[in-house]
Amino acid sequence: MVEHVDVLIVGAGLSGVGAAYRLQTEHPSKSFALLEARQHLGGTWDLYRYPGVRSDSDMFTLGFPFRPWRRPEAIAAGADILSYLEDAAREYGIDERIRYGVRVQRASWSSDEALWTVTARRGDETLDFTCHFLYLCTGYYSYEGGYRPAFDGINEFAGPVVHPQEWPVDLDYRGRSVVVIGSGATAVSLVPALAAGGATVTLLQRSPSYIVSLSASDGFADALRRVLPARSANRIIRVKHLVQSQGFYLLARRLPAPAARWLINGARARLGGAASVERDFTPRYKPWDQRLCVAPDGDLFATLRSGAATIVTDEVNRFTASGIELASGRHLDADIVVTATGLRLVACGNIELEVDGMPVDPSERLVYKGLMLVGVPNLAWCVGYTNASWTLRADLSSRYVCRLLAYLDRAGFDIATALGPDDDGPRRPILDLTSGYIRRAASVLPKQGERAPWVLRQNYVLDRATMRWSRVTGAMRFARARGGTDAGEQAAGHDARRRRASARSGGTLSERDHVHPVAAADAAEPFRSVA
Repeated sequence: MVEHVDVLIVGAGLSGVGAAYRLQTEHPSKSFALLEARQHLGGTWDLYRYPGVRSDSDMFTLGFPFRPWRRPEAIAAGADILSYLEDAAREYGIDERIRYGVRVQRASWSSDEALWTVTARRGDETLDFTCHFLYLCTGYYSYEGGYRPAFDGINEFAGPVVHPQEWPVDLDYRGRSVVVIGSGATAVSLVPALAAGGATVTLLQRSPSYIVSLSASDGFADALRRVLPARSANRIIRVKHLVQSQGFYLLARRLPAPAARWLINGARARLGGAASVERDFTPRYKPWDQRLCVAPDGDLFATLRSGAATIVTDEVNRFTASGIELASGRHLDADIVVTATGLRLVACGNIELEVDGMPVDPSERLVYKGLMLVGVPNLAWCVGYTNASWTLRADLSSRYVCRLLAYLDRAGFDIATALGPDDDGPRRPILDLTSGYIRRAASVLPKQGERAPWVLRQNYVLDRATMRWSRVTGAMRFARARGGTDAGEQAAGHDARRRRASARSGGTLSERDHVHPVAAADAAEPFRSVA
């Protein structure tokens, strides 16, 4: 039996739960369901169970704006974030809309019917769904396993080799020598937790990362809540953390040298001579070329100072039966090796997409406003920020989807398709960091252009303005099912008239008013490749 809903949400993590709230709040008459491949909601926070797993951005912006984070911790443990998500889903009745253990494999769009047909698996059972709008809240990393480099001799190692994404619940590391390979947020979180659990830890990194020490709690937030109404206090707290994170990001991008000095000097002050700052804490890249690592209350530095952990900057030559031989010739003895070596990224939940019988390769598509794919009707893919809390952009995306659905209802259209630019300008990766896991995925993820709306901006203030209040008709084609009226050429003609009027008056069009011109072929074809 085929089940039909107006909107089908894939994924029940932060993005999916937030999307469901916005949809049921702004479109209470629309039917929807969430499909979750795992047996529990939570996404990232249900999957990752390694010691020390925590947020790497503050909870006051990672939490939902409609259900503020009220605990004192600014940087929260994974288990606390999962509990927060469970409570939110239960409070708003979203947990009742989730179908667990349902893995979406394929989605096929029909322009004649203005309908997605979605094929999924639940164990050995095949399930079919149809929907008018498909919202992929799947994030962009694979849940099937993390990235594992092909280390020479790894099968010779006598102990367990563990990836944090697949942490065994029964792994006993107390009193053991543990080598953690990596230099990102996962490694920085693991080392203090393993040491606190009784392990002797070595952090082995090929090259250093920028690590910033932030307070694990926010006394200002606690004080504000005591003197102001909850709604006002929560807004001020959220804005404070937003300004801090975005302000430092903009400073680091515009003045990278002073920002780098501040970060490196901060590490120097907290290390107290426990490691070489020049060798182990001076990266070769500029701040925010890769995401900053966060050490709550400087826990990594404190662990290094205590002697419970050491840091080694070198490369793996090969594994041996008793540990790791380094490129320098040094040998690290180990009982357990943890490969915190990164993620494997996938686009659109690795779901096979098809439009009117033609396969869709997301890597050949441009993004539109950071959430739609050019030429793919009635589909959005929720992607968060890399330079700020994921939820900030995820919530903007969900509210934009709700605006788009409202326009379709109001204007009497069934189909909304993002159109590409009228030139073959440069294409660049959708994620603008230089981290290894992102570079490896460059051939898999969609691309972005050089100008709006075909970009995924890393600027919440600008995005808030354009996603909340800009016209939803810009560079879009609207149509009705079964060969109904096409609005694409009408929109292009309308924009041309506005351009001529603007030219006569000496003015220019703002992005808010701009409906990008499209070629006649673009308006006629529901599927357009922009390779």
